[in-house]
Formats: sequence, C-alpha cells, structure tokens
Amino acid sequence: MIIERLSQEHRNIEKLLAILERELQVFDRGDRPDYEVIGAVISYFELYPEVYHHPQEDLVFDKLKIRDPGAAAKVGDLAREHQKGADLLRRVAHAVDDVLADRELLRQDVHAIVRDFIEHERRHIMKEDRDFFPAALKALEPEDWTEIASAITNPEDPLFSEAAEETFDALRARILQLEQEAEAGRH
Repeated sequence: MIIERLSQEHRNIEKLLAILERELQVFDRGDRPDYEVIGAVISYFELYPEVYHHPQEDLVFDKLKIRDPGAAAKVGDLAREHQKGADLLRRVAHAVDDVLADRELLRQDVHAIVRDFIEHERRHIMKEDRDFFPAALKALEPEDWTEIASAITNPEDPLFSEAAEETFDALRARILQLEQEAEAGRH
C-alpha cells in the first residue's frame, strides 16, 4: 500500500532527524560531532525525499485535489512545503561546509540553521500523517491507487533497504547504535 510505505518512510526520516539532533547536541557542547554521519544524513535528504518520496506524495495529492478539493485545501501547499524543506536543507549543507572549512561562523547561527530544518521536517511530517494521509485514504478510489502505483518507478530506499548503498554505511551503523542504546535504556 502506497500510504503505508510513505508512513514508513516518515518513520525512517524521523530516525535521521533524531541522529541530526544528537549530533547538534554534541556540537552545542563544543565537542566535534561526527561529520561523516552528518554528511550522510544530508546526502540522504538530498537524494531520497527529493527524488522519490515527495514525487509520490505529489501524485497522491494531485488525486486528492480532484476527489476532495476541500480536504486538499486543508492540507495546504505540499509542493511549497517540500521546496521550503529543500531550501532549509541547502542552508544546513552550506553551514556544515563552512564549519568544516573553518570559515567564521557563529555557533548559534549553525545551531539555528540545523534546528530550523529539523523542526520544519517534523511539523511537515506530522501534518501529512495527521491530515494528508487520512484524507487521501478516505477520498481516493481503488483506480486512483492503481494509477498512482503504475506511475511510481520507485527503487528501494537507499538507506533502509537490503541493497543499501555504501554511502550510508556509517549512518546505518549510527542508527543501529542509537536503537540499541534506546533499547538498553528501556531495560
């Protein structure tokens, strides 16, 4: 089911936002965060949501606008939100490049740039999960889903699939480590 996969991708994205947040805390303490992991998170966001996840949502949203314009209006301008997320991500990538190149940059500015991106993504995902996905499930017809599915040429997620790319090895290891720490904290 398309919505189930999009929801799973949102949960995967939340894991990455949590890692970015953890690395930001390291940076805020004045320690050196894992820039390899941060770079992999940025690469992931440049690749997967932009190229695969958002275009799928756009297909669903276009159908929703036809089937239930009122519900679509309540969801708002998804394309603009996706564009804003991409713009904020570019600011994060530039800030990280500046830090790594030892350019003059205030720590609080770097913090604000990364925090803005994390918070925008979380608000956006929450809104889609709360408003957009339920509206689509309610309004779209079986033939809409068939049409959307046939339009998707979606390879597996490069980070959260078996055939994951080497680019994301360090990031995958970090995700597993955080999940194990969280699990250990529960016992």
